[in-house]
Amino acid sequence: MSDAADEKPMPVLFVGHGSPMNAIEDNEFSRSWMELGRSLPHPRAILCVSAHWETQGTCVTAMERPRTIHDFYGFPQALYEEKYPAPGSRSLAQEVIGLLGSAAVSPDESWGLDHGCWAVLTRMFPGADVPVVQLSLDRTQPGRRHFELAGGLQPLRRQGVLIVASGNLVHNLRRVVLRGEDFNEPFGLDWAIEANGLFKKLIDREDYGSLADYPSLGNSVRLAVPTPEHFLPLLYALALRQEGDSLRYFNDVPVAGSLTMTSLLIDGAS
Repeated sequence: MSDAADEKPMPVLFVGHGSPMNAIEDNEFSRSWMELGRSLPHPRAILCVSAHWETQGTCVTAMERPRTIHDFYGFPQALYEEKYPAPGSRSLAQEVIGLLGSAAVSPDESWGLDHGCWAVLTRMFPGADVPVVQLSLDRTQPGRRHFELAGGLQPLRRQGVLIVASGNLVHNLRRVVLRGEDFNEPFGLDWAIEANGLFKKLIDREDYGSLADYPSLGNSVRLAVPTPEHFLPLLYALALRQEGDSLRYFNDVPVAGSLTMTSLLIDGAS
């Protein structure tokens, strides 16, 4: 058996998850997640950073059987009946705590898997046979601190752990514009397209400092990121990019005027 340090690092994902209905609808986003799941190396475990788990301090799920959390309202009953019975992993939770420090991260046995996590994974890994652990977002910390913390997770990539960050680059539900019955109809307001383009430009330049300091990036970004939770997972993915890694975008379209589904895959070099 090869040493973990000699193994090709696992990819890292930032996924624009959009509507919870993507978990059960057949559309371009759900199909791309399915295709991606088939193309990825099979992970020994998944660590997910979701926009939908904010805490005071940072927590990591440490239960054997995380529950499926339906943290939304007003959707069809079929969505509430969806379950994603993936096992948890106390050992991975302890690895995360060991890497980041017990003073920085606490184990949690009450949360589970929220829709930012399971709505994506149910498409990528429909067998629910890969252990899944979630890492929370500390709502008290600025972007730079999230970026710094995420860098400490780097060794997990050489240990067969797929890290999935789930949010949206542009996410302003108060500015949603529906031009028909389909929430996912491609359409973006001018400021949403401008902000998304700026984010991609900074990603391509590897200017992660400016991304971490996103509130200073101007009015379009202030509209795109009215609250931080959907943007911060991007910083976790970017902090794990290493020299020689490739990066490609997928699902790079705006929907409902004020959201973008832009996602990225960071693929490791040998």
